[in-house]
Amino acid sequence: MTARWRSWGRVFAVLLGLAWCGLASLAAAPLKRVALVFDDGPRPEDAGPLLALLAKEKVAATFSLVGDSVQENPAEARAIAAQDCEIVNHSQTHSHPGALNDAALDREIIGAQKLLTSTLGSAPRWYWPPFLEADDRVRATAARAGLSVYVPRHLVVSQDYDRAVTAAEIYRRATTDVRDGSVILFHEWRAETRAQLPAIIAELRRQGCGFFTFSGLAAALTAGPVARSSTTAAKRFSLVERGVATPLVVAEGDWAGVRRAAGDLRTDIGRATGKTPVLTTTLPAAKTVVLAGTVGRSALIDELVAHGKLDVSGIRGRWEAFQIEVVDRPLPGVERALVIAGSDKRGTIYGLYEISRRIGVSPWAWWADVPVAQQDEIFLSAERIVEPGPTVKYRGIFLNDEAPALTGWAKEKFGGLNHAFYAHVFELLLRLRANYLWPAMWNNAFNEDDPDNARLADEYGIVMGTSHHEPMLRAQQEWKRHGHGAWNYATNGETLRKFWSDGLRRNRDFESIITIGMRGDGDEAMTEGTNVALLEQIVADQRKIIRDTMGRPPAEVPQLWALYKEVQAYYEHGMRVPDDVTLLWCDDNWGNLRRLPTAAERTRRGGAGVYYHFDYVGDPRNYKWLNTIPLTKIWEQMHLAWRYGADRIWIVNVGDLKPMEFPIEFFLTYAWRPEAIGYHQLGDYARAWAARQFGATAADEVADLINGYTKLNGRRKPEMLAPDTFSLVNYDEAERVLAEWRGLEARARALSKELPAEARAAFFQLVQQPIEACRIVNELVITAGRNRLHAVQGRASTNAEAARARALFAEDAALTAQWDAMLDGKWRHMMDQTHLGYTSWQQPIRNAMPAVTELQVPERGELGVAVEGDPAARPGDYPIPAEAKLPPLSPWGPAWRWIDVFNRGHAPVHFSIEANAPWLKVSVTKGDLGPDVRVAVSVDWSALKPGVQEATLTVRGDGGEPPIVVKVPIDCRPVTGHGFVELDGHVAIEAPNFSRAQGANGATWKVLPDFGRMLGGVTTWPVTASADELGKGARLDYDVFFRSTGEFVVELQCAPTFDFQPGQPREFAVSLDDQPPAPVKLGLTATDHEWEQAVGDGVKRVTARIQVDRPGEHVLKIWRMTAGVVIERILIDTGGMRRSYLGPVESGRGRP
Repeated sequence: MTARWRSWGRVFAVLLGLAWCGLASLAAAPLKRVALVFDDGPRPEDAGPLLALLAKEKVAATFSLVGDSVQENPAEARAIAAQDCEIVNHSQTHSHPGALNDAALDREIIGAQKLLTSTLGSAPRWYWPPFLEADDRVRATAARAGLSVYVPRHLVVSQDYDRAVTAAEIYRRATTDVRDGSVILFHEWRAETRAQLPAIIAELRRQGCGFFTFSGLAAALTAGPVARSSTTAAKRFSLVERGVATPLVVAEGDWAGVRRAAGDLRTDIGRATGKTPVLTTTLPAAKTVVLAGTVGRSALIDELVAHGKLDVSGIRGRWEAFQIEVVDRPLPGVERALVIAGSDKRGTIYGLYEISRRIGVSPWAWWADVPVAQQDEIFLSAERIVEPGPTVKYRGIFLNDEAPALTGWAKEKFGGLNHAFYAHVFELLLRLRANYLWPAMWNNAFNEDDPDNARLADEYGIVMGTSHHEPMLRAQQEWKRHGHGAWNYATNGETLRKFWSDGLRRNRDFESIITIGMRGDGDEAMTEGTNVALLEQIVADQRKIIRDTMGRPPAEVPQLWALYKEVQAYYEHGMRVPDDVTLLWCDDNWGNLRRLPTAAERTRRGGAGVYYHFDYVGDPRNYKWLNTIPLTKIWEQMHLAWRYGADRIWIVNVGDLKPMEFPIEFFLTYAWRPEAIGYHQLGDYARAWAARQFGATAADEVADLINGYTKLNGRRKPEMLAPDTFSLVNYDEAERVLAEWRGLEARARALSKELPAEARAAFFQLVQQPIEACRIVNELVITAGRNRLHAVQGRASTNAEAARARALFAEDAALTAQWDAMLDGKWRHMMDQTHLGYTSWQQPIRNAMPAVTELQVPERGELGVAVEGDPAARPGDYPIPAEAKLPPLSPWGPAWRWIDVFNRGHAPVHFSIEANAPWLKVSVTKGDLGPDVRVAVSVDWSALKPGVQEATLTVRGDGGEPPIVVKVPIDCRPVTGHGFVELDGHVAIEAPNFSRAQGANGATWKVLPDFGRMLGGVTTWPVTASADELGKGARLDYDVFFRSTGEFVVELQCAPTFDFQPGQPREFAVSLDDQPPAPVKLGLTATDHEWEQAVGDGVKRVTARIQVDRPGEHVLKIWRMTAGVVIERILIDTGGMRRSYLGPVESGRGRP
């Protein structure tokens, strides 16, 4: 074990006083949780460099902005919000609030809040008072603005506001007396602060600090301070001290599952310290004990309650609630006890696993080999914690599409999907506070394959179910094995009723949710012509079976009806089920919710739930290999589900379980308490999760890497990639995508080397392998595409590209072999899923390399030239023009354009490039062609004379062929205003970069940083707000400077969405200047070509038309009409936009 890892282990030895009431409680905390705050901005000369520095250091900070500065510099304010940093209200003019009268105070706080909300598109949560002056009047005024006054637990003042304070003194003050919960105060404008910040961050990390925003820190500190070795004995409880482990006690009469979970805690303490406590059912001769039990089931817990030693009023009678507290002199002979009391079986079990979590045992210790940090002693905070239970009642996963990976692995390790395998699944679910499972079912029958499966699930405390097409607790495989006749209720009803009755009778003693209804055999639709009356009769007969078999009214037995695919249509056409049945609404299999409860449906006794997907087999293509669902997408969709009342059941298809660890835990955590994790806390959540797996020092980078690769996969799933997906000639698209993947891979490899050896297997599984695998696949398809392009252009490099593609294909296989060999083959077969060579929706039997081309290359060398924006090469055949032409160079566009100079033969070719103007610069002026040469073309704008519109490059070879002329358009015409400037036949805008935002009718615009394929998205809040009349809703303004006139198409790239409320289409409107707004409908239909295109691309493209009648400044307006719309990009084609997957990079702005 490395010294660095031992040091981190000692950090764990003095933690963790966190409750599960906020996101920071989801991970082992760093020793000190701190927030960096930068006051008094934004200023254009300071915000950019500071943001770049924070991004490089992977630190999320808080910026307290002054309204006057925001009014002058709105772009800088939005840039801050877009970088995972939090903005707080710091008043309008930075006046002393205590010296203001009521009207002036309103202007300072409420006026600033309105300005910030308009500028940012969302309302800040906190007021950070100037000079920290906050009396009752200030707090009341802030509350009227919807603000809370942020009161730091401890303030560290760098004193950088005093120009007499040196850089060294700023460093000393910022790193001295930093405590858990400290807010460290800086000022944006101080250059010396920026100069010292990398060193300050490094020193704070060395001290064990983790960085949070104000909101993240507030959530992290909700349950009180982290316990420390110096904390007095009265404020802490020792689990292991001076080589002695405190005994664990669970009363004999408690649930078997509680006793078993207590055994896991016993093991966890032993793994962490080498000291394994005694686990007993009677009180040992010890002064301190850990006492766990269920109210009404544990005689020891009930005795404490009866004698007034334990108040369980906060959990009694609640679902899955627990409390943890230290009780002095609880029982005869015991001086102190750490009491873990649950309202029911799972409540107690969750309380026990909460202790495991606090001592640094990750839920993924077995499933992802996350190491348990070694400690000499363990102390817990003595503060009382009451966890009232979950928001979503049933929270679970569906093991599905499990061949070949999961089934191959389980067969080798356990002999199949038997109780030895499922014991690990059950434990994981409970450690994640889940309670519900649909078992694997492709070639398996959970209840029949191993009779111990169901018994063990019930003992553990897992509620079992069957999938959407397996009614009455019978697996599809059971019908295949034992069914007689057709799976047709109209013709074979008696046989089916007996089949279902037998299933319920077998499982009636176990906790279950019964799927009712009926679909076709094998996850297919019912036969054509199936009528609603028959389906309703099926449900009625199933409920009779439930009553007769279970011996109680059906309304007392949990049931669900899965409105999956065609079943939703039955509901929409009038089919109904009894009010106590949960309606399980489903996504479109690609993470987009099709339907959510109406106001009337929210009153149903059975409530509603959601069946969601991280994995799928079906149209338009399977995606089963790696994690491709960003947290931002999951949050946005499940936030809708929660807000629209679908909160009875959340279950997600996780495929093989691995490698979905990160989204699984988030999905289940969010289900437990969705109100604890706002969108802008997703960064804090990811960092907290990463800290639990790899420690505070690596947390920022790990979080960034995981979020980074899932974002890139969210653009297009690996299975959907093709050689022509990304453009090789337009907007540097393929090169930009590849650079992103290579950057992630380089960072992952560098971090792996810094981690202790025992953490590298977990890091490989959770972070490095997915990044490397996806980089390989992206590079492979791009290389195959480049090979095909080069073949058409006649490049000699065509064959080298083919060889590179073959090498990448071999690299993909080698990475799988590396996975299989890891940890002596522990996870062999878990990466057996094929992912290359799709020709339809179904997976290929074996990975297949993309087709490549090889040329017979002549011996004689020959010069060739290709230019950006044009797939043709020169010299070329008719009708290719002899002269090439680059896209324009402009101060408002890319800094450079490129031309490729290449050889079409084996023999060397010498080339030279000559510009006809001294201000036209090329990165290479001459050379000998071996590999192709990419030449950057740029302009020295300081030397350019006014009025120039074009320049010329002449490329010559030494073979006597005619020179090749490349025209270089120059566009430096003046621009007025600060809007986005038309160039190269288009205007491209990232939706979060609006010029102004205006709320209306209770709805405001909210920026979703990092959402979707590029910078982020914009949507309106709240998501349940009523629809607006055309032209009457909240509005976004985008300032645009057009050079062209005419009717232009505006393409808006939006998150795919359905009309999830009946009769309420998802729509918004577009207008230019004072022209009337035109509505744009967004809703998808799950079977049409547009749906296939949208889910494959990760965006729904919709269009509007605008009429530009004059060059110059204009305002493009986006009008809210309905909630649930997320806009990501705006592309205006003024006649020259070229084909690409992502679209052009964002246009430059006219601001000087």
